[in-house]
Amino acid sequence: MASLTLAAAAATLAMPAMAQFKNGEDAVKYRKAAFTVMANHFARVGAMTSGKQPFDAKVAAENVAVVEAMSKLPWAGFVAGTDKGDTRALPEIWTEADAFKGGADKMQAAVAKLSAAAKTGNLDAVKTAFGEVGQTCKACHDDYRKD
Repeated sequence: MASLTLAAAAATLAMPAMAQFKNGEDAVKYRKAAFTVMANHFARVGAMTSGKQPFDAKVAAENVAVVEAMSKLPWAGFVAGTDKGDTRALPEIWTEADAFKGGADKMQAAVAKLSAAAKTGNLDAVKTAFGEVGQTCKACHDDYRKD
């Protein structure tokens, strides 16, 4: 039931992304908000995989479900002209669009593996998959985000 609710929420959240943004600033705010929510829930799982918080399989799976839903959203906010203003996006996002999309696809695939691992309730499987997601995030940040 929670997965269905989350899927419906993700679909609802994605609808504004399908429409044109009023301006570049709105697109930047949208993608930053999506990344912020995703990062917060990812960090909650990270605290469990690092032993800073006790592992709770149900809570981990719930947080990973949010990460999975959010991982599909920010990309709509990378529209032309949003490389300026309050953003850490590098211009290479637009000059290397295929590679950038490839990075997003790799991250989403890794998140899907993390979701499958979280559903098993096995901490070691979650740790392994969590590390793979982290590597995809870092690779994209290294190539496409200003420090």
